[in-house]
Amino acid sequence: MTKFGKTIKLFLIDGEPNGRMTCELSNWTGKAYKIPRIKIKDCTDRSDLNNPGIYLLFGKDEDGKDLVYIGEAETVFKRLTQHLTQKDFWNETIVFISKDENLNKAHIKYLENRLFETAKAVNRYQVDNSTIPTQSSIAESDRSEMEEFIENVKMLVNTLGHKVFDEKREIGTKKKQDTFYIKAARGADAQGEPTSDGFVVFKDSKAAGTIVNSMTQSFITMRQKLIDQGTLIQNGNSYEFPDDFIFSSPSTAASIVLGRNANGLIEWKLKSGTTLKEFESKEK
Repeated sequence: MTKFGKTIKLFLIDGEPNGRMTCELSNWTGKAYKIPRIKIKDCTDRSDLNNPGIYLLFGKDEDGKDLVYIGEAETVFKRLTQHLTQKDFWNETIVFISKDENLNKAHIKYLENRLFETAKAVNRYQVDNSTIPTQSSIAESDRSEMEEFIENVKMLVNTLGHKVFDEKREIGTKKKQDTFYIKAARGADAQGEPTSDGFVVFKDSKAAGTIVNSMTQSFITMRQKLIDQGTLIQNGNSYEFPDDFIFSSPSTAASIVLGRNANGLIEWKLKSGTTLKEFESKEK
């Protein structure tokens, strides 16, 4: 499907990049606010935040992992002020309302459920909601409008710095990515592809069951951490990835998979034998 360019308008409410801002998409009735936690009480001057909407609270857990809470409210500002005393993990929020005041309770419940399910499926952030939001029953025409609303929410949340709804694998890019492979000693047998975030190793890939003595200590520590947190699960004589996992670079991914220091540009190869380095040098 053809992708068209988009115009996004950012407005710095407080005149500074770390303050409050609005984000609007051309030809869309939705409107986003990005608000630091410490600026929530200053939002008494934003009358439209008293409307129904959805919101996402962003922060990190004690281990530094990304956290998100997804909620809805008929009066967004009131709910956010309540969260100042109810939840302490978050440091900023992104809020979505309708400029034409066309969102009702059924709409925002539908949006909350769909965004929750998407975030859980993508599995980039840990979702802090303790219960699954109930999906409201809405007319087919409203559902179509809300699905379009959701697509714009995903785009603007990414634009505002959070990939909570973005698939780990690159989908729908201009040129389809080829899958790269590593198959080597000690059970290493993995597949993956380069992405805008680094390099994603696909679910069910296998990493070597042991490491070599000369492996750099930082990689040894990282590998053990991945094992401890369940990113790598022992399966016979190797370790398996139960889900797609994004590494910062092809070399980091290759080193963890192979259990030794490795140059990912050379180790990752297409089925034809073309290395990632050769593949990228031919790209235009």
